[in-house]
Amino acid sequence: MFAAYAARIDPDHPLDGLELGEVPAPEDRPGWTTITVRAASLNHHDLWSLRGVGLPEERLPMVLGCDAAGIDPQGREVVVHSVIGQSGHGVGPDEPRSILTERYPGTFAERVSVPTWNVLPKPKELSFEEAACLPTAWLTAYRMLFTNAGVRPGDSVLVQGAGGGVATAAIVLGKAAGLRMYATSRDEAKRVRARELGAEEAFEPGARLPRRVDAVIETVGAATWSHSVKSLRPGGTLVISGATSGDRPPHAELTRIFFLELKVVGSTMGSKDELQALLNFCAVTGVRPVIDDVLPLDRAREGFERMAAGEVFGKVVLKPS
Repeated sequence: MFAAYAARIDPDHPLDGLELGEVPAPEDRPGWTTITVRAASLNHHDLWSLRGVGLPEERLPMVLGCDAAGIDPQGREVVVHSVIGQSGHGVGPDEPRSILTERYPGTFAERVSVPTWNVLPKPKELSFEEAACLPTAWLTAYRMLFTNAGVRPGDSVLVQGAGGGVATAAIVLGKAAGLRMYATSRDEAKRVRARELGAEEAFEPGARLPRRVDAVIETVGAATWSHSVKSLRPGGTLVISGATSGDRPPHAELTRIFFLELKVVGSTMGSKDELQALLNFCAVTGVRPVIDDVLPLDRAREGFERMAAGEVFGKVVLKPS
């Protein structure tokens, strides 16, 4: 079957390890289900995999891709939850949690096999392309906001780095849930888009906000860390799920954190129940993922290049031909 896969690891030039071509189709195994992929979406996790983060060379070649929506063997429309080993279903009870492509072939292919427990019904209100955007970036944003940030309708939230998949998801979800959303971006066009999506205001990185916020959604890391901490009200919460600009900020702001009794919460992906709740939320409210572009799978490299260059707003979706 045709797939986009990691053939080599290169920390400095990750796209040099990306190949497109034929790979073996998944084999049937007890407790697993093979899905015919109708749509899959790109995540920064795929770039990190090409850099060797979570993917050692001995597991190469590895089909990339975490997110997918498609058709199961019974003809049902489904969505894939990409966290494997979280429950013990389909794997050994002692196997640590991993995300597709770290241990098992991913979704940038004509077919993908996952534990049957990881397959959820796709709401009829969502297209395959929309549903394929949810299981990683949107699920991460959902958990950050509604599980870990501790915010309630009417509270204020700052989203750093508007334009990325998690950031755009947080703006849309927060607005739909009655939160006052603020955003930052280096790019004026992305600041405009953030306002269109529901941000009350969008600022240049480091700008002073109209008020200190109840929570910050942080995925940028070192470049915005100090601003995130300084933007919080006393007792506020900073939720971090990524560090695309690096994980070693020049100033940790420790004094401010302890003096103002701020909370710093790490957040990774989300549970199957949270993905089901997110699917329901989108179906009921009419909220839809922000899709930057839909490309055929054989143009995956184009999508990777644009994501690596920071030229996307929302999600890039790949469709097997």
